[in-house]
Amino acid sequence: MRDISYEAIMARKNEIMKKAVGIDYEVFDYGQIAFDYEEMMKKVGYSLEEVRKIQNETKVGNTPLYELKNINKLIKKYSPKGKGARVFLKDEAVNSSGSFKARRAAVSVYHAEKHGYKGVIAATSGNYGAAVAAQALQRGLKCIIVQEVYDSRKIGQPEILEKARKCEAYGAEVVQLTVGPELFYTFLKLLEETGYFNASLYTPFGIAGVETLGSELANQMLEKEGKYPDVVIATNAGGGNLTGTARGLIKQGAKDTKIFGASVDLTGLHMASDNDFNKKSFTTGHTGFGVPFATWPDRADVPRNAARVLRYMDRYVTLTQGEVFYVTEALAQLEGLERGPAGNTSLAAAVAIAKEMDEDKTIVVQETEYTGAGKHPTAQLTFARENGIEVKRGKPEDSVPGESVIIPESFEQLKVNDLSLDKLKKSLIKNAIQKNNIKELDNEDIEFLMEDTNKSREYILDVVNSLDIKIK
Repeated sequence: MRDISYEAIMARKNEIMKKAVGIDYEVFDYGQIAFDYEEMMKKVGYSLEEVRKIQNETKVGNTPLYELKNINKLIKKYSPKGKGARVFLKDEAVNSSGSFKARRAAVSVYHAEKHGYKGVIAATSGNYGAAVAAQALQRGLKCIIVQEVYDSRKIGQPEILEKARKCEAYGAEVVQLTVGPELFYTFLKLLEETGYFNASLYTPFGIAGVETLGSELANQMLEKEGKYPDVVIATNAGGGNLTGTARGLIKQGAKDTKIFGASVDLTGLHMASDNDFNKKSFTTGHTGFGVPFATWPDRADVPRNAARVLRYMDRYVTLTQGEVFYVTEALAQLEGLERGPAGNTSLAAAVAIAKEMDEDKTIVVQETEYTGAGKHPTAQLTFARENGIEVKRGKPEDSVPGESVIIPESFEQLKVNDLSLDKLKKSLIKNAIQKNNIKELDNEDIEFLMEDTNKSREYILDVVNSLDIKIK
């Protein structure tokens, strides 16, 4: 029998991953840091047309795009003269399983079936689990979803419990864990025991699945407005949402469209902390994922993460939990669309940013998600109070993550805070050098860092020199 201790499983992780994904990532490596990103996407991905066909087979894609006319009236009311861009919403909640992540899962599960895997496994506490389960069900594959659900008191997040219910409704086996390092260990152990496919969020298959979202919304805006959108806003966590959407926009020809990321500000809360786990009201779309994954994408459950947001992001903004809850209610009460919290992070950002932009400009919020009993604001805010969080109306900027959730009193109070892309890009360069124990940097690695940060050679050299790293 093979040794299944924590140390032994972690020592075999590369071997396990290679078998479970079917990708030899080493063939794309050509430097100490560098790898051929586009070659990886091309060789193991699928074309846009192939992905559209795959998704269409299992009730995914071709989702509607709405102009939020009532919300846009309020945006105009609270905007300076000549300002107030129009906001449109891509309604991804109508996909099978209820979120844009069905696009990612559709390609991964199709690939698993095509290559003879008997089942799929995903480590996720979010909508992706339901997406994988729904796709596996339709293609006749087994499915296991591994979730972090509880703190050490065995108290579970209502949103995660709702998503577990959703996974089970689609016939998946759900393995529920407490927060901590056992998640990755359990995930690897199950992959090795079952021989199932690793339906990771971060493979080229998953990112290729989201490219159709960017392509679709570009075409829909061209048909409705005669031009591509000026701005697309994506809720940002692990980065696949923004990366795939940006690549789809570019492939469709919308190269001048700016892409912004938006995350809930959970500064001060540690995502792997047992103490902090139930002090947050958002399980995804927050800075606890968005910032670490932006500054070091390869922390993912595959050797090379295909989600690399700093190649594409033009602006990165944050909002408070209370602002997102407020806009969630506004969407339901003004537009008749009751949708879940994560997608409404980008909508809250769009409302604030629209007030800054000229009235002839357009913004597309590129996804919604389904809601349910555990994902509803009432459940989340009740849970917050039960965990000692103060919930009240007032000024959102006075809220403190882990201590208070302050709900705005009007649209006028909605605003965004900008994160420095320059700071994030410097952190990525620093992480790439330090985590790979680089002492001297090759020219090919410099060129890769230029691509990964979308910055000039001079910029990379300035950062490298500040770290006292030699250039070969």
